[in-house]
Amino acid sequence: MASWLDRVYARAPVIAQHAMVSAFGVWWKWRRFGPGFERELDGYLARTHHSTDAWRQYQTGVLRELLEIASTRIPYYRGAWKGLGLDLGAIARFTLDDLHHLPVLEKDAPRSEPEAFCVDGRPAPGSVICPTSGSTGTPVRVYFTNADFRRAMALREARSCIPAGVSFRQPRATFSGRLVVPEAGSHGPFYRFNAAERQVYFSAFHLSPANAAGYIEPLRRHAIVWGTGYTHAWDQLAGFVLEQGIAPPPSLRAIITTSEKLTPASRGRIEKAFGCRVFQEYGTVEDALFASENVDGRLYVSPDAGIVELRRTDGTIVEPTSGDEGETITTGFTRRTQLFIRYRLGDVAKWDPRPSALGLHMPIFEDVVGRLEDVVEGPDGRRTVRFHGVFTEVPGVREAQVIQEARDRLRIRVVPSAEYSGATEREIIQRVHARLTTAMRVEVERVDAIPRTAAGKFKAVINAMSHDDTRRT
Repeated sequence: MASWLDRVYARAPVIAQHAMVSAFGVWWKWRRFGPGFERELDGYLARTHHSTDAWRQYQTGVLRELLEIASTRIPYYRGAWKGLGLDLGAIARFTLDDLHHLPVLEKDAPRSEPEAFCVDGRPAPGSVICPTSGSTGTPVRVYFTNADFRRAMALREARSCIPAGVSFRQPRATFSGRLVVPEAGSHGPFYRFNAAERQVYFSAFHLSPANAAGYIEPLRRHAIVWGTGYTHAWDQLAGFVLEQGIAPPPSLRAIITTSEKLTPASRGRIEKAFGCRVFQEYGTVEDALFASENVDGRLYVSPDAGIVELRRTDGTIVEPTSGDEGETITTGFTRRTQLFIRYRLGDVAKWDPRPSALGLHMPIFEDVVGRLEDVVEGPDGRRTVRFHGVFTEVPGVREAQVIQEARDRLRIRVVPSAEYSGATEREIIQRVHARLTTAMRVEVERVDAIPRTAAGKFKAVINAMSHDDTRRT
């Protein structure tokens, strides 16, 4: 349920909300860019031009460190790996070629028992919970320490921002899932300003043709240098800018898209609308892998973010030189207090076997096949992705699925847990209305199970509107 601070924020005047966002920004900036950030950044920059042999040596060393921690101090692996003979001697001889002998980790395990993946079976002191988006219906609770945050942000600065010619030290605009504008029927402003980082934090839930100019004005006012966040939100705003002939702010140098796949059509629309280049990132909340676009337009997989395996349906591993596709299996390096080893993400990617024109010896993705999601559209034309975030941290929801049957009607299937009550249902409806509008009719349907595909998964968001009901932008 919403915290007391969320309720205070929602009732505060806009000027006070700006102040609250900025106060939070001071703390958040320290957590992510405080002591240790520069050291980590120097490390990532130094490794960028590693040779293939140097990368193998680096990955082997980190993998052995993680295996020792996992086999001795992490409850899940102590149980799941029993009988594999992973004593300290075996770990000291372990190579990257041995990794496929370890069992694949399915998401059900960390979803049901996230603390069992933490060192000594408990989150490190001062950890922050960052739930995943729950694209298969239910989020995984991911624990971050300050060191984890700083390592992750240093990686983004080195491999994503610097190639794009920007930095987290510069003014930026962000689209993500935070409900920074709590009033669904707000007439603006559609952002809150984090003065601590000179960040315009946009609402992803108020995008509509009538509101487009209200999104461009703060980019000019705060001389925003770059944008980041949801691909779909930037694409939708770009469509409005082009349709309405709104002049883009001259200060924008780049937009780095995250969270959803960047299609060629979206790239072209965003670049035309904002007059700057678009780069894309591919990562996960769990920091299980990180891939980022460089100046040559190719998506480089950072070997110091983790080990990425692509697996065929028959269980064999796809070599990066093959150019084939497979399901992503990852072993994350970025976080060291909650480990995900041979973690099955459920996404499908394809290797690009061509050598790098930049002289980099990193694996390259030609395509990330499985990151495009269905969209929920509001009665007023606003469209949003990652909508299944409405279920994050709602007690009583084991799994959930959103089905849009008309522009003003959602059917939400919920597999309830023992905590489910009428309050759960009211909370879901309230969250939908907060993100869209009270004109959206919401039917919450309790079900015993949600239908799975042949692969054992279900789509968390389904847009079932007919062609006539769906508006394309």
